[in-house]
Amino acid sequence: MSRLVVTDTGPLIHLAQADVLSLLELTGELLVPETVLDELERGPTDISRFEFSVERVNLDTESVYPQLDSGETAALVVCTERDAILLTDDLDARNTAGEEEIEVHGSVGVVLYGYSQGALSAGAAKRTLRELKQDTNLHLSTPLIEHAIELVASDEAGW
Repeated sequence: MSRLVVTDTGPLIHLAQADVLSLLELTGELLVPETVLDELERGPTDISRFEFSVERVNLDTESVYPQLDSGETAALVVCTERDAILLTDDLDARNTAGEEEIEVHGSVGVVLYGYSQGALSAGAAKRTLRELKQDTNLHLSTPLIEHAIELVASDEAGW
């Protein structure tokens, strides 16, 4: 079963910073809104070696979810239209996805999913989770990372 997974900019940047961007290939058919690609062009993250589709969102993204940036909004709009899973590390986008009843995961969830699919050993998954907190610009709480590590230790990781 192939599922559609739509990502905003955050997970692409954070997973690249932790050197595990390839885990996205396990999650399903990846779709990146054109707005997100435009945002990525302003930074060092290169996703060109990965397979993904691009979709243009033709609406005023500032009026749909005014509390979100254009990339997050475009990703949410695609998710609502296509019944897709949202990947975001932004708390406001996660909350909005919850209100819209959209399944949502972040960079931590992608690492846990990668472990559950056998792409990472338990040790590598734990190291990567710590790296997400220590070596990227993603702001994660220590309790969240410790909980994620416990999920790996108890073999309960995954979606």
